[in-house]
Amino acid sequence: MYKFKYHLLLLLLLMAGNIRAQQAKHTFALADSVFLLDGKPFQMISGEMHYPRIPREAWRARMKMAKAMGLNTIGTYVFWNLHEPQKGKFDFTGNNDIAEFVKIAQQEGLWVILRPSPYVCAEWEFGGYPYWLQNEKGLVVRSKETQYLKEYETYIKEVGKILAPLQINHGGNVLMVQIENEYGSYGSDKDYLAINQKMFKEAGFDGLLYTCDPAADLMKGYLPGLLPAVNGLDDPKKVKQLVRENHNGKGPFYIAEWYPAWFDWWGTPHHTVPAEKYAGRLDSVLAAGISINMYMFHGGTTRDFMNGANYKDGTPYEPQISSYDYDAPLDEAGNPTPKFIAFRNVIQKHLAPGVTMPAVPAAKPAMAIPAVKLTAAVNILQHLPKPVNNSLPLTFEDLQQDYGYVLYRTQVKGNGNEKLTIKGLRDYAVIMVNGKTAGTLDRRLNQDSLNLNLPKGSVTLDILVENLGRINFGKYLLQNKKGITGSVMLNNSELKGWQIYSLPMANINHLKFGSTGVNYTSPTLQKGSFTLSEVKDTYFNMSDWGKGVVWINGHNLGRYWRVGPQQTLYVPAEWLKKGRNEVVVFDMIKPGKNIVSVDKPILDQVRQ
Repeated sequence: MYKFKYHLLLLLLLMAGNIRAQQAKHTFALADSVFLLDGKPFQMISGEMHYPRIPREAWRARMKMAKAMGLNTIGTYVFWNLHEPQKGKFDFTGNNDIAEFVKIAQQEGLWVILRPSPYVCAEWEFGGYPYWLQNEKGLVVRSKETQYLKEYETYIKEVGKILAPLQINHGGNVLMVQIENEYGSYGSDKDYLAINQKMFKEAGFDGLLYTCDPAADLMKGYLPGLLPAVNGLDDPKKVKQLVRENHNGKGPFYIAEWYPAWFDWWGTPHHTVPAEKYAGRLDSVLAAGISINMYMFHGGTTRDFMNGANYKDGTPYEPQISSYDYDAPLDEAGNPTPKFIAFRNVIQKHLAPGVTMPAVPAAKPAMAIPAVKLTAAVNILQHLPKPVNNSLPLTFEDLQQDYGYVLYRTQVKGNGNEKLTIKGLRDYAVIMVNGKTAGTLDRRLNQDSLNLNLPKGSVTLDILVENLGRINFGKYLLQNKKGITGSVMLNNSELKGWQIYSLPMANINHLKFGSTGVNYTSPTLQKGSFTLSEVKDTYFNMSDWGKGVVWINGHNLGRYWRVGPQQTLYVPAEWLKKGRNEVVVFDMIKPGKNIVSVDKPILDQVRQ
């Protein structure tokens, strides 16, 4: 028995040594003009794709498509507000399992560029920051302010525990790690960037670190000693000149974000760019030996309430739509587009000797299912939680609430036509008088007042406010509180004495639906079911509805809004099942009775 245990221990030690040897078999380094993988020149041909925007069940399929277009690398951000949604409570499970995403990429023969930042922009709620940072007294994001650095350090160390072991110098497939993100478009504090670098290293990111910035801001955003990558520039001569000017006259040369298209926001036309406009540019960049990461290769969908918004002085507030199709080479459902084929043909010309492309997988089938009748409903006013009472309106942040909706209720004395004014509305409100919708206010349109006809006597005034997405870029990052952030006036009198109800709608399983007695003249939740004998992708066509959110089998598909340009919600086959499926719709302004589906998306219809 002793000899058996001895030989078993020896075998285990040999196996462990062999595993360590295998893990250490790759190196990745910078040369004067190229990247070196295992000492040999290596050109990254990369595409961005984000794990939370793709159902976990489809990660591998999307990566196979990446390989089929000729990519050897994928890039992804890491999203702080997903992984620490409440202070000190971390989540790396399910669709948040970024480590599994990276490991699947390795299994599929793909390298990874990792961007834990922790600011990501990405048309994502608050640029990736968790909402609760705004509740930390004195905290200033993207600065050397003490409280921010403390929270940042806690977060990045948790990320490091999971992802640092997956770097190439530890046997994984992560080639490089980005600190901060387009910081030059925000500030120029090199000491702050150096703190970023130090924290990343202390978190275990001991391989190659880099910065990325738009060309105009690169000088402000790079940290001497790190590789400066450039965003949005694809003239090979200018790329090389810019990098050399900021990197001791050397390369390598890396376009960290190359934009073959763009994103959309509510109420504006769908953005598309013909493939032929960019195929030649891709050809010239690859011919010059420059590494590239196309943003996006595959956008997917920004589900739940995670879309961000843009806002700057002199422009409207611009919340982004749920579809992140991006007119990318791989569409929202993961199917190749003409842009995919055009880019594949270009990349094929520049493959390293001995490298071949796999065949392009077949497109996923899609279907239109028969209209789904919604047979049960509950009015939002019939199912309210316990309120918080306060003299003045409280914000989402005051209520420790991240996303969704807040209902504000007070009693007023009616006296005919009166003007309601909401100061600091963020972002969209449905105003109800005695339980019936009287009008809406929209921050996008700079609307802050509404004329109401109030019956005489005591009147219940309800204001349902939706967080349409916190600003994700620019100087207003810390002016991102949601709800009613100012006062509410009726004529010239400030209204006080509020009952405030949190409605985050993160979980709707507790709702009790009924089939009778529902008031459809104010925001309503409705439920229905349908049966499938086979599952395929489909798209719910919400163009006859008003504004709201849809859940399928418990999965939040994202927002719809009749203003467009997005009129459909993508329903992944991975979230459907043979047999009974359940759908729930919450509509704020125009509840319907049926849901119609189609087999193609509608992303280009704008209405007013």
